[in-house]
Amino acid sequence: MLWIVFSLSFVVALSGAMAPGPLLTYTIVKSLRARRRGFLTGAWVITGHAVLESLLVVGLLLGLAQLLHNQITVRAIGVLGGLFLLFMGVLIVRDVVKARVPDLRDAKDPPMVKSHPIVGGILVSMSNPYWWVWWATVGFAFMARYQVSLQNWGLLLAFFLGHEAGDLAWYLTVSTTVYLGRNRINAKVYSGLLLACGIFVALFGLYLGVSPFLESM
Repeated sequence: MLWIVFSLSFVVALSGAMAPGPLLTYTIVKSLRARRRGFLTGAWVITGHAVLESLLVVGLLLGLAQLLHNQITVRAIGVLGGLFLLFMGVLIVRDVVKARVPDLRDAKDPPMVKSHPIVGGILVSMSNPYWWVWWATVGFAFMARYQVSLQNWGLLLAFFLGHEAGDLAWYLTVSTTVYLGRNRINAKVYSGLLLACGIFVALFGLYLGVSPFLESM
C-alpha cells in the first residue's frame, strides 16, 4: 500500500506540475537569470513549495479543508494572490523594457526575482488560489480515499514524498534545461522569453483576482 500511495501521488503531482502556472514561470525566470548553479533552481523552488505544502497537509488533516470551501476565503485569497502575481509580472516586464544592455542577464533583478528561490517557491505558491483549492478538493480527496492521516504516519509520509518527488522531477528538469540552454539563446529571444513570462504572470494574476467573483455570478 505504501508504494501504491507513493506512485499514485507521484503521478498526480507530476501531471499537475506540468501544467503552466506562476510557479513554473517563476522557475523559468529564475533559471534564466541565475549567475551560477541555475540548474538547481527547480530543486530550491520545490523545497520552498514543499515546506508550505507540509504545513497545508497537516492543516487539512486538522480541519482546514472546511475553511477553504468558504466563498469569502476563496475570494480573499484570489484578490490578494492575484495582486501579488500582477505586481510580480509588472516588475519583470518593466525590467525587460528598461534594460539597455545587450544581455539582460547582467541587468538588475526586480525584487521578486532577486529573492532566494526557496522564498520565491513559498510566496508564489501561497499567492495562487488555485493551489489552495486543489489541495482542498483533489488533494484532500486523495488523502481521504487512501486513509492518509496523522495517525497513519507511514501512508502520510508515502503520500507527501510521492507528491514532492513528482514536483521535483519536473521542476528540476525545467530549470536544468533552461539554465544549460540559455547561452544558446540570442539577446532578442532571451528578452522576448522574459517579456512573455512577465506578461503571463501579470495576466494570470489579474484573472485570479477576478475569477472568484465571476464564478458566483
